[in-house]
Amino acid sequence: MRTMILIALFTLLAAIGPNIFPAAMAGYSDLSRLATHLLVPAVLAMVALALFLRIRQPVIWRAVVWGGSAGAVATLALEAVRLTGYHLGWMPGNLPRLMGVLLLNRFANGPDRASDIAGWLYHFWNGVSFGIIYALLIGARRIWAGAVYGIALGVGFMLSPVVSSLGVGFFGLQFSAGFPVTVLTAHAAYGISLAWLARRWTGAQPSVALSAARTCFTSQVRAEMASNPQQS
Repeated sequence: MRTMILIALFTLLAAIGPNIFPAAMAGYSDLSRLATHLLVPAVLAMVALALFLRIRQPVIWRAVVWGGSAGAVATLALEAVRLTGYHLGWMPGNLPRLMGVLLLNRFANGPDRASDIAGWLYHFWNGVSFGIIYALLIGARRIWAGAVYGIALGVGFMLSPVVSSLGVGFFGLQFSAGFPVTVLTAHAAYGISLAWLARRWTGAQPSVALSAARTCFTSQVRAEMASNPQQS
């Protein structure tokens, strides 16, 4: 049970980063404020918890470290596709630059070097976060699972307030037919790269969450059988 609680906590903390941008675009708060009050504490908590669990929960630690590392590198594959679509005119703008401007509250002044760095760091942190979630919940045994995971992220992005706030219509089709093609291909490339790297770096580690749930269920059954020997 303790392992499942830790997995749920890590998943919740990792999900904060990717969700503050859609929340800001939906008008709930400024991205800079959400980053200060939610993202930064979540990152610090994840680092501290990962260091604490390195010896006590090595399976979770390995999934977090190597899943996150795989997610960061896989973001390069996503960017290779996204930038290609952007230069072909299929995407409306540079999303990391927009995120950086909003993170540093420079929307009125426009981007500068600091905002660009902040935007790209945040963009790659989202890749790290999705990698951690993938390694914890899905595991690294099947490459096709990564492709499905990536495509699901792409669909979620196109249905999010981020795309609707850009004024490009449903799935970006009012901007170009290449918008959904670019988004889905980019996220599929991310998912496949993530799955391949996670499998290589974690030794095809199965879903940590599913393994913990099975262990918890088995322990509970054994405890019930031990307390009721006549039924066994």
